[in-house]
Amino acid sequence: MYRGLRVAVVVPAHNEARLLPVTLAGLPPFVDHVIVVDDASTDGTAQVAADRAGVEVLRHAQNRGVGGAIVSGYRRALALGADAAVVVGADAQMDPGEMSALLDPLVAGEADYVKGDRLGHPEVRRRMPWVRYLGNHALTVLTRWSSGYRHVRDSQCGYTAITARALARLPLDQLYPRYGFPNDLLAWLGLVGARVVDRPVTPIYGDERSGIRVWRVVLPISLLLVRAGLRRVGLRRPAGAPRPEALPAPGDAG
Repeated sequence: MYRGLRVAVVVPAHNEARLLPVTLAGLPPFVDHVIVVDDASTDGTAQVAADRAGVEVLRHAQNRGVGGAIVSGYRRALALGADAAVVVGADAQMDPGEMSALLDPLVAGEADYVKGDRLGHPEVRRRMPWVRYLGNHALTVLTRWSSGYRHVRDSQCGYTAITARALARLPLDQLYPRYGFPNDLLAWLGLVGARVVDRPVTPIYGDERSGIRVWRVVLPISLLLVRAGLRRVGLRRPAGAPRPEALPAPGDAG
């Protein structure tokens, strides 16, 4: 438990048998539940996770995409009674020591969803491959428009924390299941009136080769964001209508 919050960590994993042990070993002791979602891996990822004490493994018989894996983890976190769910990639590219910084705004009642921001790191230009850096900036601009969160930076960062109350307001079945998941999630959070803040995190890249081809995903995600933006405009409240109530803080009644 972290400062009164029961915390579940969701680890989406596809063919990450090599790096998953590193990720799991670094998780802080305050984590109450660790949920590894094996998204139809073929390399023994599920067994690696199952061999570690205190880890629950969910297995997808067919690949559903990173977003689909995260949603499965979110559902399990809600079933376990977690107050907050943190997403940590299985590829050891997120610093577990920075998890408390993501949870603090939830504890303080300042946010419903906290996302990591690698672009604000002083060494981002040196650490992040330049193609990803440019693609990230382009998608962030579109995400700001589609979600209404003008302050958001680094829309593609998957290191996030969300309250159970916010999850309960989202149409989990409708969230985009693949690489556009964080963008679509932000768009839906905007529709339900969730409070979203960024917190700086360290960009970490190892010597592994990413399976993501940036320019192959930028166009599909861009189209997804255009549709999300049009959805937001279509559902925009009439002039003079009251604003949706902010989601209550985790410790609030109701």
